[in-house]
Amino acid sequence: MFNGRFTMGEVDGYTFKPFSRQRQNISLVAAEGWRKHSIHAMVELDVTDARKLIRKYRDKIGKKISFTGWLIKCVAQAVSEHKELNSFRQGRRKIVVFDDVDIGIPVERFIEGEYRPMGHVIRKANEKTVEEISEEIRSLQQEEVDASREVLGQKLSFFERFILNAPLFVKRFLLSLVRNNGIFKKKHLGTVGLTSVGSAAGIDSWVLPLGGVFTTLIAVGGIKKKPAVVDDKVKVREYLHVVVTVDHDLVDGAPLARFVSRFNDLVESGYGLDRLEM
Repeated sequence: MFNGRFTMGEVDGYTFKPFSRQRQNISLVAAEGWRKHSIHAMVELDVTDARKLIRKYRDKIGKKISFTGWLIKCVAQAVSEHKELNSFRQGRRKIVVFDDVDIGIPVERFIEGEYRPMGHVIRKANEKTVEEISEEIRSLQQEEVDASREVLGQKLSFFERFILNAPLFVKRFLLSLVRNNGIFKKKHLGTVGLTSVGSAAGIDSWVLPLGGVFTTLIAVGGIKKKPAVVDDKVKVREYLHVVVTVDHDLVDGAPLARFVSRFNDLVESGYGLDRLEM
């Protein structure tokens, strides 16, 4: 029976490791997510035809199209048509709505004996082609990384370097100052977040995100084969699990539903893939 006392010798098989700066930053971002009044839309998207087009392009041209890169293109297009989701708070009484869709993504890299998600912002994703986004992601995966940085694909200003190297209490204070500064957030973080957990973990279900610092966050889960009725016939189709999380302070249920409907149409029609030269 546990009496509230034990000696170190009674606890075997453990090691200590530091609660790293990167883990502290994740904790900080997660705390921001809990501050939001988030609503979630859990959707299944039929990606059967899109995956066939991607494989056809790879077999014929010999180049790979990033599945995540294609999803980013679909998200960017849908967001550009429903700009309520491409917004931030600006002070207490204003909302700033952006034209450019800058999508922040984590790119996992192996650094100092562990995998770390490093941030990158795909600027003007709504204006880029699927090939351009795929090439950008591919270059990030090959880029040499510096353990002192937590972002990829960009030069850091003095202020950005200061923030990354600052103690956690300083970051927490600075975050409170810029929490309602949408212009600042766009410049340094992007306007929409997308994380593709399913492809990394090999799961076939949904991933429910906290929301983080973004008004709109897309969490991509796994792909699962399921029977579906197509042209009055039962066929096996591939369905992608996606959760769209928005800040209810800025986005209502109806705009979210319209965005999800448009996003679904773009994905199931293979948006952008029909323009590939095959």
